[in-house]
Amino acid sequence: MSDYKTVIEGYRDADLYKMSEAEYAELKKAEMADMQYYVNAINTSVEPAVMYKKGRAVTDLKNLLETSAAIWGPKVLYHQIMPGDSEYTEFTYAEVLRDVRGLGTELTAMGFRGAHIGVIGANCYEWAESYFAITGGLGVVVPLDKELTPEELENLVNMGDISAVICCQDKYYDVFKEIKEKKKTGLKAVIGVGKETHENKRKGLYSWNVIRQDGIEKVDAGDRSYLDARVRASDMASILFTSGTTGVSKGVMLSHRNLCTDILIAQTYLEVVPEDIFFSVLPIHHTYECTCTMLEGCFMGSSMAFCRGLKYITRDMQAVHPTFLLAVPLIYEKFYNTIQKTLKNQKRDKLVNGLFAVNRVTSKIGLNVAKPIAKKIMAQFGGNIDMFIAGGAKVDPKVLAFFRSMGIPCLQGYGLTETSPMVALNPDQWKMMRNDSAGKLFQFTECKIEDPDEDGNGEICFRGPMVMMGYYKNPEATADCMHDGWFYTGDLGHLDEDNYIYITGRKKNVIIAANGKNVFPEEIEEKLGRSPYIEECMVWADEESEDRMKRGIYATIRVDKENVQEALGDKASDENEVFKLIDAEVDIVNRDLPDWKSVKHVIIKKGEFNKTTAMKIRRFVEENKTAD
Repeated sequence: MSDYKTVIEGYRDADLYKMSEAEYAELKKAEMADMQYYVNAINTSVEPAVMYKKGRAVTDLKNLLETSAAIWGPKVLYHQIMPGDSEYTEFTYAEVLRDVRGLGTELTAMGFRGAHIGVIGANCYEWAESYFAITGGLGVVVPLDKELTPEELENLVNMGDISAVICCQDKYYDVFKEIKEKKKTGLKAVIGVGKETHENKRKGLYSWNVIRQDGIEKVDAGDRSYLDARVRASDMASILFTSGTTGVSKGVMLSHRNLCTDILIAQTYLEVVPEDIFFSVLPIHHTYECTCTMLEGCFMGSSMAFCRGLKYITRDMQAVHPTFLLAVPLIYEKFYNTIQKTLKNQKRDKLVNGLFAVNRVTSKIGLNVAKPIAKKIMAQFGGNIDMFIAGGAKVDPKVLAFFRSMGIPCLQGYGLTETSPMVALNPDQWKMMRNDSAGKLFQFTECKIEDPDEDGNGEICFRGPMVMMGYYKNPEATADCMHDGWFYTGDLGHLDEDNYIYITGRKKNVIIAANGKNVFPEEIEEKLGRSPYIEECMVWADEESEDRMKRGIYATIRVDKENVQEALGDKASDENEVFKLIDAEVDIVNRDLPDWKSVKHVIIKKGEFNKTTAMKIRRFVEENKTAD
């Protein structure tokens, strides 16, 4: 074990505030050496995908913000349209650091050092500042899902041992005020961003704005209680509650080191520069948006612009002219479908798509013949987009190919909350992008395929510095998925000879066909989803019905009403005609599938699917298998 690792290990369980200044300095020096090891290895790497080497060693999230502010102080960090405004307001790195220090100082004075503090609300600079204030020497941040019910939120307050909650909108303040008044949790303070004054300090009801300003005044008067706060890289920075399609919540514990190594490694595969503006549209409480947009952007000296909501995407992008967008496949597919529909209405779809097909060939030799048309199309996204990144689910390869044919890199990445989240990404050079792969494995990340089948597909497992500490207060769940440092993801797939990852499905979702072979429902769903008449679907199976005619693979399908209307005209209201149209689309998919894998039964669902707050269909809910 190297000397710096010995030092880090020796101080792992020590009380930070009982350590002498010399001991703490020794620990931080060792942690910096640890991170510098990764920087040096990146800088000397000969791996072709490791193209960008602009990262620096940061030990923790406090160190991240402070060093970024020192480098890019007067530069804009956040863009936000404030309530009642129509234009973006700008907040510099220096201003954000001042606010963070003020907020952290007053929260320290209120007795919250070492506490678990929740943050809830829409994406906004107040959310981001609260996150940095909590992780910058105060305690542990617990991002909360704003789509959860009051009962679910109350449960998470208890599960996460949350002492205070910062609410970015009044409606959440009211929810947590009621939770606090019930006295069934350990909640001591509810802090409202929208409150101009403290409602009742005696009852623990505070104004975020007043707390921040009081703290700024303390700092200006010489208070260093927060500025000199001690942070250990191996300590927990965040608890992220994740619930899959089964609805079981687990608190993922991520350390400062987990997050800092992940953002350092990720920037080697794609070029991020201080001039970039990340457009924030995904929920910031998810680690995908939090790490990949908020932390990565701050680390690289870029800016972050907050979208006001899905219905404002186009309007806000045209106002702020972002260069980077990270989103889920559904958003890109909606962009694609809207563009295709517009071109079709203008009777230009064949001409433009033909030109783009040619451009896919000529772009390989540096000739972009589609640039004039692409420029007009991309104007609706602000005109400056340099990069689309898709994650969270598999994206249709034709969508990736379409945007790439316009000269815009559209990359697919892969990760999980438990891995901070990034573990793989398609590099941003055209020759390295693979439409059918979730991404190329990151440097310093090990991957193995457990129990591969005859096709080489097995459970994907990872080991590396970004893998979580475990699940909070849930050693049984941790033991189920962590073995000898390996995280067993539950995802199924394979790794090729070039270390690109291919996902075929989830282990718990695998259907065992009558012949004993594995069927991955996600594979069939992806193929069905390519139909313009299918909005979304869920594939499942019944191999145990007493009625043999009812056995086999089912597809519960929600139709795209607009496209069905266009295709059927007056017959669109006839359920039999709609069924025939969809059944024909299913038959097209079945032609390319072996009989044991093909869809035998089609159900047209009239209402919405029951989904998680991340908008993923719950597979094991009976109502999702029915037409109603």
